[in-house]
Amino acid sequence: MRRTELGGWIAVGIVLAALAIPWFLWGSATVVAGLPIWLWWHIGWMVLASAVFWVFTQRAWGIGIETGGRDTDSLEGNRTRTERARDGRPGGDSP
Repeated sequence: MRRTELGGWIAVGIVLAALAIPWFLWGSATVVAGLPIWLWWHIGWMVLASAVFWVFTQRAWGIGIETGGRDTDSLEGNRTRTERARDGRPGGDSP
């Protein structure tokens, strides 16, 4: 599942990067609402990229950078530094 999700996010990133520059609109003199169509493409693409990045941060932040030696889905991995310090266990920065 994680490998499939990682592949999907890589594909989304490649598509976002590849279509960020509207090569197919070069040379077009079309103007909409006083701005060239290629500028509208950039504005729309930035809005789309921002929405995709927000979804990425909510669902997949950190995917593909986990180490194999630690279970990232364990309870201990999801605890904050303050919670671990409250238990009196060593680890992390001291206050």
